[in-house]
Amino acid sequence: MRRFLRSILKLLYILLIFINLFTTFSEALAHWRINQKQHSLVVLNDDELKQVAALTDIVSIRSLLQPILVERQVGTEEHKKVANYLKTKVEEFGFTTEWDSSPMMTPYGEKTFNNIIATLNPRVHRRLVLACHYDSKILPGQVFIGATDSALPCALLLDIAKTLQKRISFRDNQHITLQLIFFDGEEAFRMWSAHDSIYGARALAKTWERKWYPTTDGSGFVLGRELDRIDVLVLLDLLGAKKPRIQYSFGHMSEKLFGNLPRIETDLSRLGVINKLPRIFFSGVSYSTAEDDHIPFLQRGVPVMHLIPMPFPDVWHSPKDDVNVLDNPTIENLASIIRVFVARYLGIHPFEA
Repeated sequence: MRRFLRSILKLLYILLIFINLFTTFSEALAHWRINQKQHSLVVLNDDELKQVAALTDIVSIRSLLQPILVERQVGTEEHKKVANYLKTKVEEFGFTTEWDSSPMMTPYGEKTFNNIIATLNPRVHRRLVLACHYDSKILPGQVFIGATDSALPCALLLDIAKTLQKRISFRDNQHITLQLIFFDGEEAFRMWSAHDSIYGARALAKTWERKWYPTTDGSGFVLGRELDRIDVLVLLDLLGAKKPRIQYSFGHMSEKLFGNLPRIETDLSRLGVINKLPRIFFSGVSYSTAEDDHIPFLQRGVPVMHLIPMPFPDVWHSPKDDVNVLDNPTIENLASIIRVFVARYLGIHPFEA
């Protein structure tokens, strides 16, 4: 009887330890999530805003873009060359890179999709993620470059990496870093469906949902999923043509954060440091949504800012989506606005070289 009671007491003791650990974990994880949701952007004064905008150099952006302006169909030699180019460039800008490779079935049999993940200061546990896809659609019998879809977004990510990498060391928010993801296999091989599209994004979201990450955030030990490290996923797509209209997409869990973009555009316009063009970013909510690489992340609770114009450019999925559709003044404004957003999110203040 005594032996039985001792066994019961031992089990109760172990149970209490487990409950205590679970409570501590839950409280710490909740604290981490609160910090993410309550994150405030650093305010930059007018001189600092001018300094950030002055980093926009269309010649540099065009130079970064040029090697991407080729057909990039999954599995082709040009596709591999572009992937290697993107990886090499971000490494050149000081980022740590890794391949995320997944074999998946397609309408044309099994293919391997290679996402490129680039992180500045990988030890930092929270991430502001900027992303786009680098593959191009198959148009049978036609040449499809996909300048807006998504060669130019790739070049914008490279430009952010190039212009901000040294300055990120001066940021206030040392607990947040910048991560870039170049997704593979966004385009459908035949007809867009849940099984024939966003191959790389689906694979990565599934992997990160199952991958656990231990850290501390000043509130005790936290064991969270790799997905939990993402403050927000900022996805760029179909950018570079004239007169894009971009608005917050309903249900993407980032309405307050997205509201900074139209305000940043207004501030830069007031200061005369962006081109005088029709407004790009609008306040309010759009109930028109587009299926894209963000979907598997959004389904798993990751906040998303989807920077995609509605309606799509007229050249969408046509051979006319080539270098001739790209508009330099629009590209310059996009680069300046997005760079200011990143600088403010990461707390690069004061803005130092």
